[in-house]
Amino acid sequence: MLLKFLAGGIFMAILKLKPACKDYIWGGRRLLDEFGVESGKQICAEAWTLSCHPDGASTLESGETLAEYIKRNGSEILGTNCRYFRDFPILIKLIDARANLSVQVHPTDKYAVANEGQLGKSEMWYILDAEADSVLWCGFKQKLTRNEFAARIKDDTLLEVLNAVKVHKGDTIFIPAGTIHAVGKGVLLAEIQQNSNVSYRIYDYGRGRPLHIAKALDVTDLNPPTLRGDAYPHLAACDYFVVDKLNLDGKILSEAQGVVNGESFLSVQILGGTGKISNGGTTKAYRKGDSFFLTAGSGAWRINGTCDALLTTVPKSHEENL
Repeated sequence: MLLKFLAGGIFMAILKLKPACKDYIWGGRRLLDEFGVESGKQICAEAWTLSCHPDGASTLESGETLAEYIKRNGSEILGTNCRYFRDFPILIKLIDARANLSVQVHPTDKYAVANEGQLGKSEMWYILDAEADSVLWCGFKQKLTRNEFAARIKDDTLLEVLNAVKVHKGDTIFIPAGTIHAVGKGVLLAEIQQNSNVSYRIYDYGRGRPLHIAKALDVTDLNPPTLRGDAYPHLAACDYFVVDKLNLDGKILSEAQGVVNGESFLSVQILGGTGKISNGGTTKAYRKGDSFFLTAGSGAWRINGTCDALLTTVPKSHEENL
């Protein structure tokens, strides 16, 4: 097994991660029963499969958190594209919506840093499965004024002006910070987002949880959204993440390979299939639900077998944009 050496210590090229799990009231059991997530609880609403966030950190097989591992070995393992970020740049989740999630909005970086002490949140959703009548809500049907938005919240008619999007397995939607949104019941999705846990809840179906109306009025974009931007050849791309899709059917195509250079780590989120992943002299078996972190500069990687996966890297950006 190949180990690499840095000033901060010894590290392996490929790390298998265990998710942090959340049992929010709207969650179900699909992540437990279908994706093999181990939470020790009866439901799993979210599995944070790649996370250095203090609200839910992914752990290595050794029990060490990914954040602790990075601190011990040095930021070089993240890659040069991450050098401008104060914190680990992204967070990846699997989400099972047994019931409707709250209607919410995420702030921009500028607002979140000033008011919350952490970055804002832009995110993308990749739909893993959806019931026949499932929808997502993203943005407004038409442009609203701030007063109209506030009035809709007050008189409980907000859902009437939200843009409902019928979704199917394989759909991708990018949600910039400031876009009002909600996940509807019956949707199973993967979410790639900025490393932030700031959400302003606007409507929650009378479930009694706190709302954040004043802040939501400050940050919500009142224009109709552009949901599917041009990220070709990627599923999604922004200053914080670039997401690509990998599919191996095991017949016509049963192997994929690439290189993890010094610019960015590579996250491999397995959505389906079985096989082996190799990098830096290490080979690990994978199955549905597994999450792997390949350290920057670790060289050639190879995936063999059947595989449905999301590959995420951090792009080159400019310091002033971060």
